[in-house]
Order: sequence, then structure tokens, then C-alpha cells
Amino acid sequence: MSQARVAVLTVSDTAAADTSLDKSGPTIRETLAGAGYEVKYLLVVPDDEPRIRHTVQTWVDQGDVDWIVTTGGTGFGVRDRTPEAIRPLIEREAPGLVHLMIAASLQKTPLAALARPVAGTVKDTLVVTLPGSVKAVKENLEALLGGGVIDHALQLVKGASSRKLHSDVPGASAVAGSGHAHHHHHHHHGHDHHAPQPRTTLSHDPSQPVTTRHRESPYPLVTVDEALASILKEVKPLDTAELPVTANIKGHVLAEDVYAPQDVPSTSTTSVDGYALRSTDPPGIYKVVTSKTHNLADPLPARTIFRINTGGPLPAGANTIVMVEDTRLHGTHKDASGADVEEAEVETLVQVPPGENVRAPGSDTRKGDLVLERGQVLHAAGGEIGTLAFVGRRSVQVYGRPVVAVLSTGNELLDLQDPKPMQGEWGGIWDTNRPSLQAALEGVGYQVIDLGIVPDDLDAHISALRNGVEQADLVLTTGGTSMGASDLLKPVIERHLGGTVHFGRVKVKPGKPTTFATIPTPRARVPMFALPGNPASALVMFHVFVLPALRRLGGWPEGRCQLPRMKVQLRDAMRLDPRPEYHRVVIKAGPEGLVAYSTGGQRSSRVASLSGANGLVALPAQASDGPSELKAGEVAEAVVIGELQMQ
Repeated sequence: MSQARVAVLTVSDTAAADTSLDKSGPTIRETLAGAGYEVKYLLVVPDDEPRIRHTVQTWVDQGDVDWIVTTGGTGFGVRDRTPEAIRPLIEREAPGLVHLMIAASLQKTPLAALARPVAGTVKDTLVVTLPGSVKAVKENLEALLGGGVIDHALQLVKGASSRKLHSDVPGASAVAGSGHAHHHHHHHHGHDHHAPQPRTTLSHDPSQPVTTRHRESPYPLVTVDEALASILKEVKPLDTAELPVTANIKGHVLAEDVYAPQDVPSTSTTSVDGYALRSTDPPGIYKVVTSKTHNLADPLPARTIFRINTGGPLPAGANTIVMVEDTRLHGTHKDASGADVEEAEVETLVQVPPGENVRAPGSDTRKGDLVLERGQVLHAAGGEIGTLAFVGRRSVQVYGRPVVAVLSTGNELLDLQDPKPMQGEWGGIWDTNRPSLQAALEGVGYQVIDLGIVPDDLDAHISALRNGVEQADLVLTTGGTSMGASDLLKPVIERHLGGTVHFGRVKVKPGKPTTFATIPTPRARVPMFALPGNPASALVMFHVFVLPALRRLGGWPEGRCQLPRMKVQLRDAMRLDPRPEYHRVVIKAGPEGLVAYSTGGQRSSRVASLSGANGLVALPAQASDGPSELKAGEVAEAVVIGELQMQ
């Protein structure tokens, strides 16, 4: 066969943090290159089961490698999960290769009995897991390469005749028994192969006949609280970075406690405009000097006062400040034309006690004081950034700000700025969700990647979502989450991207089909929200579920990720539903407190119900024996989603 192509994957938390510590991966590469193999990829990932599985699946799907070799994570350590990551992908096991590797290692050490290697094929790619130590890697490779075992296996996997290959290998007849003579290989590119699916896959298979479609959703109906708990459990903060203290760090969250690096002020300074002098100087006429005519380090001469502005340092020898209001101009310096240009003499009208109007060194902040805590949000109002600048911190550790990829799904959608004519007489509907969600995201400071409108096509969905998880820290979609034949998001997540759907239905109105999933990538598990296509549903669920996830990604403390809630008095009666409901309102502050006005009809497709809304009244589910509505004047809890108004 032509030169075999190999991908090498090192599994190690330590090496993932510092790739220079990876010794086993380069050893495999050098050994195989020396044996005539083409090593196309050498990658390091941490001991993370989804990352391992996703990397191997990606290489297999690319179709440009014949053999994948992993090293590390095959023992009994708590973090050793490579076998668990690889085994679900294996279509045909290779127990003989496993036995060969263990037997070779047992000749060196009885500890080899603790190894848990896996070997087999995924589509037409051979996958073999090796131990993590360089010594064990060399022993295993020697066994696999000896006698042409791996070359033989790779040719068989590619569909070569087993009878011919066995007849060419000395002593192979004992191996190639009658059972092998009739072993047929069907792993050719022309066949349709599906990777084994995790047992948690609940979505329908779009490739199957219409009779196999679900008539009822297989996803459990979870409460809002259960959904939020799931989100906060699965979403982890992004990596941290050291950024300069400028206005650009607004919206970030501190990833460290910040201590004052120096006293503030560092020397005695004035808190008013006036003149520095000695507290023993009595009222009288004094010569005036300034920072231009007197060195601060030199003692202030007798019968002299120092002109000083608020915040300025006192000169040596001065210990108090007389305010400008307690002085009278006595004489001036004149220029060549005789015009007054500067004070020459000033009369002080009072005697000032020591320390008057003086800020002592460290009186605002002492060196080593904790000034901002880890988890503090650097708000756009500027107070936190001003504090960092005030104490002299030039850079600070912060969590990353998530980037969000947004797309809409549906053949019926038209882009408002680039409408494509529909076939037939029906004109389609405008894509409302993408521009409204982008506005909401950018309004709270997140960068948005617009992935456009994706048609109801399986390949288009796969391509768009892969593009999203590769570029963004969170993917946000609308439409395609319900029970329609063209609702493809859940099948794509579970069956084509190796993702996990954590919930697929929520007991809430609007927004019942809201879906939350995570999709593994080589860098992280990327959260994804598939929101309903109805515009009001999408925006309400964005505030209830997506914003808390974005805050958690950005390092917000878990207890502060949800939007604030407060008690409001209802000005309009609100009907109750069997499901808990978020009723869109305008909250106004007045003499009697906070009052909530309904925005009118609450149909999930009526996006106008959110026009001007700054709150969501959380209506409870109607009890079987309870009232059918909350009446005007009653008090309810509301989620604040915008700036409050005045009555």
C-alpha cells in the first residue's frame, strides 16, 4: 500500500498546559517517521473525555489519516479517561492488538497488567491507544511494528484481500483460519457510515423514513429552575488574560484580588486650592512661590507660602494649608508692559492648625490594602476602572469576554437587507430574531458573529454549527427546535457534532421548545442555545437563560449570573396559564414604588409585546383550584431586563 498516514494524540493535563513537556508524542512521531510512515498530525489535549473523543472523531471524519495513535490516559488514575473516550467510537474491536501490546509490556514489568489499551477501527481508520510513558510507548510500538503486524492491519482495513495478505506473511496460516478467509471489508468511501451514537441520543434520525419520526417529544419537560441549574453546572468561565487598565476592559470580570501597590496619596497632598505653609506662621504678608519657582524637596523659606492646587503635594517643611478664601492679594509680578501676570505677595487672614486641609500619605489607601475582589465586574459606569487607575495598577488579570455566533434557521426566512425571492406565490417572512438578538447582545457588550440564515438542510445545518463552535464561545440559534420534519438542530447536535442536549423542553410560556446543549471542540465544550423561532419567545428566553450563561462564561460569580428581580405592583390584570409565564411589562418608578404596565397581547409571535418592555413579570402556573388571574393592584415578582422609567 502507499505510505500510511498517521495522527498522534497526546492526552495529558500537564502537557496540554505546556507542550514542551510532551515527550511521548514526539517519540511516536520519530519512531513512525523512521519506519516510513507519514505523521500528518501531532496534537496535545488535556485528560478530558469529550475533547479526546471529538479530536479522534474529527480526524476520522476528515478522511486523511489511516492510523490514529494516542498516548496517555490508559491507566487507573482518576483522570485516565482515554479508553472511555475512544471505546464508544470503535465499530470493530481488535483484541489481538490489545493482547499483543499487553504481552510485550508484561515481559518488562508486571505493572503492565494495569494498562487498559483499546484498539479497533472507526470507519476505515485504525485507532490504537498506547500508555503515557516513553518507555512503554517504545515497547508497544516495537511489538506493533514487528513482523509487519500494523502494515498488515492497515491494508486489511483499507479492503485488501485477507487471503492474499495472509499467504504472503510467514506463519500467517495459523492466524488466518477459515473464519478469516471469509472476512469481508465494506469500509469504502462510497458507503454511508454513521458513528456510534451515545446512549443519551433522543433526537430523531433525519435519514430514516417518515414513520420513525417522533409524534411526541422524547425530551423531559424541565422547570425553569432546573434548566438554570443545568446551565450553571455545564458552563465554565473562559480562560483569563492580563490586560492593560484602559476603558477597553469595561465589561470584563476580575480574575484576581487587587491590592494597592503603593500608598495613595504617596505623600502629603492638599484637599483644597490654597497655600501651603507652617502651622506656626501667623496671619501676615508672605512672599508667594510655586512649583515653577521652588523645588518641592527644598524646605519652604521663612516668610514664604507655596501656591498649591487641589491634589498637589506639599513642599518640605509645610504642614498645613490656608484656603484661598482666607487670603488677600497684596502684590503682583508684572511683565514688560506693566500687566499683572502672577501673585508676588499674599496676606493670610487666619492662622491654620497643623494638618488642616491636608491628606496624609496612605489616608485614602494604604499599600497592600484589598481594593477590588476577584469576581468584581468592571462596569461601564467607570467606578472599578477608576479605582484600578487610582491605586496605580497598570494591568490586571481578567476573564475573557465571550464571543457569540448567531444564526436563524428556516427556508421561510428573508434577510431584511438582502432578500432573496421565494419560489412560488408566498413571499416569506422577515428574519426578526437575528437583528433583535444581535442588538441585545451588543447592547450589553458582547461581540457577535453573524452566521446568517441557514436553510432547512442537514448539511447546511452541520456546516453552520461547526463554523459557529469553531469561531465563538457560545452559539445562539433560533427556530428548528420543535417537532416539525425540518427541525434539524437537535439531530445535528447529537448525531453529527457529538454534542449533548442537556434539556430540550422547558415548562414555561413563552419558550417551551428552548434547547440547551454543549458541543465538544479541541479547545473547549462550547455552549449552544437553540431558541424557539417565535420572536417574543426568543427574546424572553434570551434574557432568562442565555444572558446568565454568557455572564458565567465571562467569569461572573454564579450567584450574580441571573438578571435582578424585584417586587412590582400590577396596573393591569394578568391571566394565568397552566405553565409559568413571563409577561412583558413596562416598569415605572413613582411615589408609590415600582408599578408594572402590561405591553398588551402576549402571543409568542408578537414581538411588539417587547417593544419598550423593561421587565418580565414572572406569573406562577395556575393551580387547579386557584384563581385564573392576578388582579390589578396585586404584587408580583419581575425580572428587570432594561432601564427603569419614571412615572
